Parts: sequence; C-alpha cells; structure tokens
Amino acid sequence: MVLFNVSGVETTPFDGQKPGTSGLRKKVKVFKQPNYLENFVQSTFNALTPQKVRGATLVVSGDGRYFSKDAIQIIIKMAAGNGVRRVWVGQNGLLSTPAVSAVIRERVGVDGSRATGAFILTASHNPGGPNEDFGIKYNMENGGPAPEGITDEIYENTKAIKEYLTADLPDVDITAIGVTSFGGPDGQFDVEVFDSASDYVKLMKSIFDFESIQKLLSSPKFTFCYDALHGVAGAYAKRIFVEELGAQESSLMNCVPKEDFGGGHPDPNLTYAKELVARMGLGKSNSEVEPPEFGAAADGDADRNMILGKRFFVTPSDSVSIIAANAVEAIPYFSAGLKGVARFYTFLCSPSLFCVSMPTSSGLDIVAKNLNLKFFEVPTGWKFFGNLMDAGLCSICGEESFGTGSDHIREKDGIWAVLAWLSILAFKNKENLGGGELVTVEDIVRNHWATYGRHYYTRYDYENVDAGAAKELMAYLVKLQSSLGEVNEIVSGIRSDVSKVVHADEFEYKDPIDGSISKHQGIRYLFEDGSRLVFRLSGTGSEGATIRLYIEQYEKDPSKTGRDSQDALAPLVAVALGLSKMQEFTGRSAPTVIT
Repeated sequence: MVLFNVSGVETTPFDGQKPGTSGLRKKVKVFKQPNYLENFVQSTFNALTPQKVRGATLVVSGDGRYFSKDAIQIIIKMAAGNGVRRVWVGQNGLLSTPAVSAVIRERVGVDGSRATGAFILTASHNPGGPNEDFGIKYNMENGGPAPEGITDEIYENTKAIKEYLTADLPDVDITAIGVTSFGGPDGQFDVEVFDSASDYVKLMKSIFDFESIQKLLSSPKFTFCYDALHGVAGAYAKRIFVEELGAQESSLMNCVPKEDFGGGHPDPNLTYAKELVARMGLGKSNSEVEPPEFGAAADGDADRNMILGKRFFVTPSDSVSIIAANAVEAIPYFSAGLKGVARFYTFLCSPSLFCVSMPTSSGLDIVAKNLNLKFFEVPTGWKFFGNLMDAGLCSICGEESFGTGSDHIREKDGIWAVLAWLSILAFKNKENLGGGELVTVEDIVRNHWATYGRHYYTRYDYENVDAGAAKELMAYLVKLQSSLGEVNEIVSGIRSDVSKVVHADEFEYKDPIDGSISKHQGIRYLFEDGSRLVFRLSGTGSEGATIRLYIEQYEKDPSKTGRDSQDALAPLVAVALGLSKMQEFTGRSAPTVIT
C-alpha cells in the first residue's frame, strides 16, 4: 500500500453554506468535479481528533443512490491514507441511516473492534440518478450526526484545504461478504463487507414483541403493505416483515433498492408515495379493490416514515403522539416507563421524556402533560435529540417531516416507527383477532383525539425557490414582528374570524446539556387561541431554497375533531399566505407539496 498526498484541492465545496445535520447535498455532477468529494472527506478527517482517525474503525455505506459505489471506493482509499485501521461496509454499499447508527452503537468486530464514526452516503428523501442528488454526512461515536462544533470546523477546513491523503489501493469488491486486507507503512488495513440487515434486525427484535406482531400479521382480518419507494429500506423489508414476521411477500411494494429510486422521488408523503396512497384508498380515483388495514412507506435512506390506515392518513405529529401515549403498554422496550419525550421546537423531559422539533404539532405536549412528563422543544435537527438521549432525558422523539424515533439509536428510524404502530395495533387487538371487530388505525387516532384533543396541522413546502427571494421573505417576517398591532391589522383584514396574534419571535434554543445556542431556527406567530404559524428555511435541498410553512390549530371539543384538516385550517392558511406575501416574494401561487 503506497500512501501519497494530492495537492491543488478545490476549496469551499459548500458554496458558502455551512453543513448541518444533513451534511453536504449537491447534484451528482457537482460531486463528480475533481477533488470535490475528497475535499469534504479530508476536511472531516482533519476536524476529528487523531484517536478517532488513526487506528480507528469507520463505517462507510449509504442508501445506494447513484455515485455511491464510486464514493465508497474513494473514501476507503482516503481512510487508509489517513491511518484508519479498518473500514466496515454494508454489503453492496447498503446501510440505512438508522442501521448505520445501530452498527456504530451495537456492532463488535471479531477482534473486539467498535466503530468510532461513519460516513453516510445519502441525500435522504431527495431524488437520485446521474442528474439528481447525492449527499454525504459524518456521524459520531454515539451514532448521531456530528455536532455543530464539528460541522463548523469541517466548513472552515474546506475553505483552506490544499491537499488530501489517500492510498494506492485496488477497488474492493463490496458485493461479497468478507474481509480484504492490505499491508502498508502503518500496518494492516482491513475492509470488511458485512450483511447489511443482521445487526439492525437483532436490535429491532430486542425492542419489540415480534411474536405478537406476527399473530397480527397472520390474522386473516388484518392486511398490510409496505412501500420502500425503491430506497434502502427494501434491504430490510423482506428480512423483517416477511422472514421474521410472516407477512406475505406480495405486501411489499418497490422494495428493490435502485440507484435512481425507480425514477421516483423517495419522499414518503401523500404527494410522492402515489402508488401506496392509491392502494390505501386515498387516491383521486376510486378502486373496487378493498384497501389494506395498514400501510407504510419509507424515504430513500429509511429514516422517515408515513403511516396510513384504510382510507386514512396519520399525520406525523399525530403518529409520534400516539406512539408516546401507548408505548409503555404496547412496546416491551418501554415497559419500565418512559424517560421522556421531545419534539422539534417543543420538547418534554423528566424521568420519562418525549422530544419533538419546534415546527412539529403541539400534540405531544398534551400527551406529556397527561402522563406527567416534562417536555422539550428543540430546533429541527436530530442531533439536538441526541444530546438529550445521551443525558438519559429522552425516550421518544419526533418531527413533523415524517421522522420518528427513540433512544435505541441516535437517528430517526422509519422501520422502528412502523414496528411501533404494528405493536400498538397488536396490543389493541390481542383479544379480538379470533373474533370481534378489529381496532383499526382510524379507531386508534380518533380515540386519541377524543382523549387529548386534535391538533389540526398542515405543512406547505415551496421547493427550489430563488434563494435570494426566500431570504427576503424571511427578513420581512422578522421585521414585521416588531409591531404586533400592524400584524393584527393585516390578520383581521385577511380573515376576521381568526384569533389575534399575541406573541411573535424567531426561535432560539439553548441546549440544556452542552449550553450551545442555536439561533434563527424558525419564525413563529402565536395566536390567542393556541394556533401557530411557523416559517422556516429548510437545508435539505441540493439547490435553491425550500420554504416550509407550518400551520396548526388546536381543537379540544370532541364534536369538532372530525373535520377535514384543510377545511378546518383554511382561515389560518389564508392568513399565513397573506401575512407573508408568499406569492409576491416567491412568484408561487401554490406550494410544491402539502402534507
């Protein structure tokens, strides 16, 4: 093995944009530029402490999208050049993002080695293919995304880097399980290709009662389907749902991973998961075929999920709330009680804790209050949940963008969420699979609303908006917050039946664990009746900007919880679009996606 330096490396691959939890995402043609990927990888190695690089074990895999195979070979050679002792690769380069986290936390090599981190090759729910998106991010030894201190240093390194280290090695066959060894100046360097599913399946079986789920799936009263959207979830679906749980193989849809996701958009929502939506009876055309009782979908790297019942959509915010409310009795992993819960921009915490992201509906807050749990509201980004989990403060967490998970790993986990729902259904139906009426997904959701009230909730995504226009819109909204009187004049002029705004701010979060402060995390308008508008720029696209508008209204009157969500929220939607001057700033008369 010959080590050498390559000089003349191009700097600043982020085009002035710092990487976040999602890492670096660009079009494939950008990553194929000379030394572009190498810049990020070497800048990452340089940002880590020497003990996390030299002599270390790293995981390198991803969702299998186009350019992944080339990238894996480049990173293997650079790992050797930087003194890494061994690299673990999922067979065919496939590992879901949650499986990578599980491998870092759980897998032990035959020589006792454990991984200290991972390069994950994914652009998540973005399309794949030669003309589409590629991405890369680094996860730390706890299995979670690199914290801001590391991502900031990576960014600074990319602006100054002049060379990278690599090794003159032949490509490694990543299709066959086994170990390939090389000798060199620093000693032996190994590349181990291992089964992509085994470690993750073992972890899931330690969390859930597979026997009870198997009874549910084997009942003629219960029907099931799962759509991997040709993402990496397909590498796990047959093993878990068919081989372990006994589902019919015909219940699996689009479960062969493809580099271009079959030409589709691997984002599990009502817009892009069209085939599943139609099969579940939610399409625009009526089908004579009876829909399954339960359906679910995953995104490209299998960390997101969508849950559907027969002709019934479960919002991500309702989903995490319902999992939290039923976890202790339905999921063995939580039988001793929850540590707590959290959501983005709102979070719960106590000896039993939930966590959620700030834009996520406040439904989890109500569950936490009823269960006597504290609650945390955090910015968007799974790494904020990770700090709470590492401190033993959070058990279940969720975000409105179809992300749900728990403290078993440090990433959101789409298949975990599906198994959680199947566990709840199995528990609710344990006495009536042989006889009696099936408790359905819709029954569970409506009973939840009757107990906790309903948070009518929707999200409007405006994708690939001109970045300058998006920033101007956000700046306008911040400036407008200085005068609530003016805000309420605008609101009443648009809809007189909407409550007045009583508070407006730009969300800022101080991490209770490390004291770090995250600013500019979303612009909020809070109404007297508990309704909310949140505007946020998303960093998950590869070009342009994505504006996300979150609209929420709480209804605790049981007689009013059955309305169509879009009808119930129509007045607030009108206010949000008018107040923000959305069409004026963006030129868009309608959102790209509504969820």
